[in-house]
Amino acid sequence: MLFNRRGIIALVAFALVWALILLYPIKSASSFLIDPNFRDFLTSLLGKNSVDQLFQWQVAELAIFWVAALYLFPLFAIFIAADQFASDRARGTLRFITLRVSRDTLFAGRFVGVLCIQVLLLTLAVSAAVALALYRDIGLLLPALYSAALIIINITIVLLPYTALMALLSLNASSSRQATIQAILLWAGMSILMAIINSYAPILSPVQWLIPGAQVSSMINTQGMDSLAYAPVALLQAILLLALGRQLMQRSSL
Repeated sequence: MLFNRRGIIALVAFALVWALILLYPIKSASSFLIDPNFRDFLTSLLGKNSVDQLFQWQVAELAIFWVAALYLFPLFAIFIAADQFASDRARGTLRFITLRVSRDTLFAGRFVGVLCIQVLLLTLAVSAAVALALYRDIGLLLPALYSAALIIINITIVLLPYTALMALLSLNASSSRQATIQAILLWAGMSILMAIINSYAPILSPVQWLIPGAQVSSMINTQGMDSLAYAPVALLQAILLLALGRQLMQRSSL
């Protein structure tokens, strides 16, 4: 990530996007959340019971960060984790790496390494949001640290199936771009399929929980420890995708 052109471009894009979010919606979060007109707008747009918990956050900056992170970090994960194996496989270097380590070790190592990079970026972004909150009111230190810790834990769990999916796709792709395109097409296809199922065969709607990110919209209206209620969904998705990826890694020709 730090020593190749694609990685540096991804980091610059990440920094610019979060700088804009921090400087505008998050910096003005407190005035937004206490504004009755803004509350009425969100309530009419999303429903009375869809955002009521969002207004209960003690730190307004982190409430806005929470909503943005739930949608943006999975998107970043698709790009950051796309090259776990694709480039090495295209160059033929994977077969030489496996002379030193087992395929299981290589698969697990790449997955954990990419996940650590994402957690580092997440921690930096959360720290910036906490700094903005403390600049407004230093008395928010303890609730800000508590909320920040829960955000890091929750978003990390949300990222697990996305990172596992990209590990699986990058084993079949010849480049990171191809893996990214496959992920976008797969997500779009599954979303269309679920829309059809919900319309014509609602009895099969529980299948949607197999799609990474299916729980994200439900997580918005949570706070505190209640936000961990959806963690098992992402964990089970990640376990399933990692098992498929491991099988592909063992059987594929490197």
